[in-house]
Amino acid sequence: MVIDPVCKMEVDEKSAQFVSRYGGKSYYFCAPGCKKEFDRKPAKYAKP
Repeated sequence: MVIDPVCKMEVDEKSAQFVSRYGGKSYYFCAPGCKKEFDRKPAKYAKP
């Protein structure tokens, strides 16, 4: 399990439907709205 960087919910990366890549890392989301928000401002949510 991983944490959705936008809403902080737990997400199973093996079955996650919403994924973005940023800075060479994959980020997993619980819903399309969280992915859309991340894609708009990835630096705000991505961990260094």
